[in-house]
Amino acid sequence: MELLLRRHYPRVYAVCRRLAGNDADAADAAQEALIAISRGLKSFDSRSSFTTWSYRVATNACLDELRRRGRRHAGPLPEQLAGGHADPVGEGISTRLDLDAALRALAEEFRVPVVLRDQAGLSYAEISEVLRIPPGTVRSRIARGRARLVELLGEGNQTPAGERQKSDEP
Repeated sequence: MELLLRRHYPRVYAVCRRLAGNDADAADAAQEALIAISRGLKSFDSRSSFTTWSYRVATNACLDELRRRGRRHAGPLPEQLAGGHADPVGEGISTRLDLDAALRALAEEFRVPVVLRDQAGLSYAEISEVLRIPPGTVRSRIARGRARLVELLGEGNQTPAGERQKSDEP
């Protein structure tokens, strides 16, 4: 059991991190997910892969944790997102924080499928199974969620970094 949980923890935590938007809530949710996985392992029926099932458990644990804490939406976006603030020294950190803020601003129905597809790498069919919604709905929610992320992140993030630097030069 311990080996199984250790093997899947990084993926469980990664999904929780993107859904929660911060390390503390993600760690709590990942811990709850591992507890739920260990308790529910006897009822795992192998209709789906263990990984898909564990993502379903992690997603539910994370969303439950956020609801319990009343943190479903973080409120307004930080100034960096609204004003397109560029931070060349901490660009990687800034980008991650911007993405976290944008994901938190997405409605849960769009954030979850986007994270499962883009962070966890699940197929549309697997996401459909995890969320128990039709594949067409998954596709629609991912498309709408990604479109909203583009709006939230601003047009500057649509251009590859190399091209952006060239256009910024005098």
